[in-house]
Amino acid sequence: MLVGQAGEPRVNLVRRFVRRPGRLAAEAAALLTAAVVAFPLYWMVLSAFKPAGEIESSEPRPWTLAPTLDSFRRVFGQQEFGRYFLNSVVVAVAVVIASALIAFLAATAVTRFRFRMRTTLLIMFLVAQMVPVEALTIPLFFMMRDFGQLNTLWSLILPHIAFSLPFAIWMLRGFVKAVPEALEEAAYIDGASRARFLWQILFPLVLPGLVATSVFSFISTWNDFLFAKSFIISDISQSTLPMALLVFYKPDEPDWGGVMAASTVMTIPVLVFFVLVQRRLVSGLGGAVKD
Repeated sequence: MLVGQAGEPRVNLVRRFVRRPGRLAAEAAALLTAAVVAFPLYWMVLSAFKPAGEIESSEPRPWTLAPTLDSFRRVFGQQEFGRYFLNSVVVAVAVVIASALIAFLAATAVTRFRFRMRTTLLIMFLVAQMVPVEALTIPLFFMMRDFGQLNTLWSLILPHIAFSLPFAIWMLRGFVKAVPEALEEAAYIDGASRARFLWQILFPLVLPGLVATSVFSFISTWNDFLFAKSFIISDISQSTLPMALLVFYKPDEPDWGGVMAASTVMTIPVLVFFVLVQRRLVSGLGGAVKD
């Protein structure tokens, strides 16, 4: 048999080099896609460091030779910017924790227990995901008004929890279902109560799924502008960080440097959150629980 330099069969060498162009094409396509996705972020950060003259130039360039921090100084110089940031953190953390716990309990209930209307309930979760947020904004506005929650952070926390739950429950349902029932039976035989099995055994096993759902809840809540604009009407002390963009956007004379700098600052917590949970996020999206 013909062999290569290291004793590898010649046929395998040919097959490897035949497959290589396809692999290179796939890698090139992945790099191109990543570049297309990353370019708006690059332009945002670049514009945040550009002087005003370069931003307003009729011949934009993808670089700057005179970076400046003036836009960031204007952003952090805003009196209410720190309060907006703190409000965003409070809303996002509350939504992530509440939606994760509720979704975990609900996913366990619809997976481990048999009850009437169970299938109907699961279908309702799917239908809830199909309804656009814009179609429910006005009904939610009147609901928050009747409950006296307008101009409060609760008017942002409660709707985001409601919109995060359907997706979180459906995703966690697969993780809970993947945990063998024999494990639960063994825990009961060893004397573990249902609550102990739930929090000390099942919860750690589905934690990657909780992290994955929490990422989507965090991003949608952190970047929300529609609810913040609709439900926070007069009390600007209850506004969140996306509302800070309006401070720099004026119809007659928009401050694009301030808008880009504020957007860059808004992106940093999302990146930090991703770095902290990236390992569990990968395993959660890939399905870490196995029999």
